[in-house]
Amino acid sequence: MNRNELSPDASPRAAFGDRLRRLREARGWTLDELSAQIKYSASHISGVENARRAATIRFAERADHAFGIAGTSETLTNDVHRIRSGALLEGFPEYVGCEGRAAEVRLFETGIIPGLLQTEAYAQALANAAVQRGTVTPAQAAERVAVVESRQAALCRTPAPLVMVVLDESCVRRPIGTPAEWAAQLSRLAEFAQQPNTVLQLAPFAMGVRRAFNLPMYLLTMPDRAIIAYAESATRGHLERDEKFVAPILGTYYQLQAESLSQPDSVTMIRKIREGTP
Repeated sequence: MNRNELSPDASPRAAFGDRLRRLREARGWTLDELSAQIKYSASHISGVENARRAATIRFAERADHAFGIAGTSETLTNDVHRIRSGALLEGFPEYVGCEGRAAEVRLFETGIIPGLLQTEAYAQALANAAVQRGTVTPAQAAERVAVVESRQAALCRTPAPLVMVVLDESCVRRPIGTPAEWAAQLSRLAEFAQQPNTVLQLAPFAMGVRRAFNLPMYLLTMPDRAIIAYAESATRGHLERDEKFVAPILGTYYQLQAESLSQPDSVTMIRKIREGTP
């Protein structure tokens, strides 16, 4: 594999890759030998070591067990959490960990397409804009895009989770990226709606005050049927597990679904927007 001599100070991802390589080489292991232990390809491991790929929580956990550092304060898993917390709102990395295990995902979003449905170009355009505003560094922007990729990959598992999405109409009326990238993003939404484990609905502007939420809301049903709610302020995210608070939110979400357009009507609207027709 090609070896890229990156400086650990170049970015958080480079620092992680450098540490992973040092741990592997300290044990005298080749990429293939580590690959056999953690069940990731040698090329994937090389990509992480050379900062071309971002490490996921699952990757780090397997590496921790292989290196014998699981359960210590110096795990690679902790490094991944630290990297993500530098680029993401407080509370969001914890939510992502729960999302990757959830049996059902329900969400409402306003203004932007949610990460689970974003194309890479759309995610990159949002990250680049954050860099231009000075709210994140280029390295943190790269981590944001990597988190989108890892979240989507975590949902491609067997059995696949049920994913129900309600988007405010503003999400599909606000172009992001080039015209071609925006058209590709709208096509991704239509494709998402055709999957057997997904439901996509639009909450049209015409709903007015009947729209149940004014802020984004995420609800997870875990394998043990416990339900978790997640919401964000401008500065942090919050996970709510108390049933007495979560149950009313779930009921409100059902009301939102009932008031929103059906999936066929939602897909028709998205396709009309993509084609530029009224």
